[in-house]
Amino acid sequence: MDHIDCDLLIVGGGINGAAIARDAAGRGLRVVLCEKDDLAQHTSSASSKLIHGGLRYLEHYEFGLVRKALIEREVLLRSAPHIMRPLRFVMPHDRGEDGGNRPAWLIRAGLFLYDRLARREFLPGSHAVDLRAHPAGAPLQARYTRGFLYSDGWVDDARLVVLNAVDAREHGATVLTRTRCLAPQRHRAHWEATLVHGEATTKVRARCLVNAAGPWAARFLDGCAQGAGGAALRLIKGSHILVPRLFEHDHAYLFQHPDGRIVFALPYEGAFTLIGTTDVDYTGDLDQVAIDAGEIAYLCQLANRYFVRAVTPGDVVWSYAGVRPLVQDSAGAAAAVTRDFRLDTDTDGAPLLSVFGGKITTSRKLAEQAVDWIAPVLGKRVAGWTAAACLPGGDVFGERPDKRGVLEFGTWTATQGVRYPWLPPALLQRYVRAYGTRIDLLLARRNGMADMGEQVAPGLYAAEIDYLMEQEWATRAEDVLWRRSKLGLHVGAGSVGRVGEWMGARRMGRVEVG
Repeated sequence: MDHIDCDLLIVGGGINGAAIARDAAGRGLRVVLCEKDDLAQHTSSASSKLIHGGLRYLEHYEFGLVRKALIEREVLLRSAPHIMRPLRFVMPHDRGEDGGNRPAWLIRAGLFLYDRLARREFLPGSHAVDLRAHPAGAPLQARYTRGFLYSDGWVDDARLVVLNAVDAREHGATVLTRTRCLAPQRHRAHWEATLVHGEATTKVRARCLVNAAGPWAARFLDGCAQGAGGAALRLIKGSHILVPRLFEHDHAYLFQHPDGRIVFALPYEGAFTLIGTTDVDYTGDLDQVAIDAGEIAYLCQLANRYFVRAVTPGDVVWSYAGVRPLVQDSAGAAAAVTRDFRLDTDTDGAPLLSVFGGKITTSRKLAEQAVDWIAPVLGKRVAGWTAAACLPGGDVFGERPDKRGVLEFGTWTATQGVRYPWLPPALLQRYVRAYGTRIDLLLARRNGMADMGEQVAPGLYAAEIDYLMEQEWATRAEDVLWRRSKLGLHVGAGSVGRVGEWMGARRMGRVEVG
């Protein structure tokens, strides 16, 4: 049985756990992170793929949350311009008779605040738009003649988690996936826990424990010896559907529903439109979360309220659902529950920090605040550092985050085309977006497509799978096809089995990469 001594044991490999591991390791703490499944396998890969302030939260007077998220929006975009990018949103508006639309004056007031609650360095502001003359009006029904444009950002959510974990490891952290934390025992000055990976077990002695288990956070606390009670969680399921592309332009839409909710329609993976999300209270099995027929009908109905082209359940080519662990408040409707985070701390014995709530956009700030508490408790008084650091692959114009990475990413991509002229353009585009400057690591010592090894699935070569296994903890075909990439949308159904077989053979040393 192996033994590990560390300063910090983090349970949970979603965005919050990975971001805390990154920040803490960068401040010199000895960090172990364990995740019972794959990184970002649950809630953190089931988002709306947005880096945003949360325009609708202004209606609930969450000005502090919106300001915090708006500040983080540009911090994150600068830090990883390969996996994030600015996105313009169109909000169609009509008077309507069913109360589905907010009054135009209210929207203008909200957008005025949204533009000014935090400093914008490179994202354009909002303005009204004549949809009869704008390309975004063409896919919409004729009654939508006016609307509003505003800015937010898009993110590859699962890759954001992985890159935080990569950076944590490169600062000295140990990251263990497919590893369960069993029966943590609390002592006066340390925690003891057993980590189980398959048949192997590891004993961990940690000075501090972080509960970042997401929807499982309350359950995990119950299993801790002398565990303290935490915030009451309200588990809300959010679901999305993917349909064949409904529009050709690169803008996204924010749609208003007669029930007062809003839903996004986003361009996705070139050939698709992503529609979501729902807000439904959830009490089922957290390991078996899935969209239901009612949610699919709801999202189709809302799309049909706006788009000319009808959307039916039969058009859905893929769907996903995740459970958001939100801090319980006085809100009745699920959509009104706060998306802000809460950190519960306890020093009645070895330190314990539990993370409740939060959203992807504020994950870096959440981690910074968490480690601001953890580090001094452990005698490490080191300032936060992540606001001025790129995520792995994001250093396209230097080591420090720079708006040039956001505004001139296309220029940088062109230079990679010159460096690697043998890469097909579509493959180059996917590689720079997935790996940024780490494309050099992926393609090290390769001088042509023959050096990439076997094409295991369409557009997926042995060299990339090997990279993901060696550098990004991919152990199963689903990790490669659905989280490290979205190639699962583009390859045949038989590719999952073939990729899985190749990965198994690679682990056994029976195949060569090239």
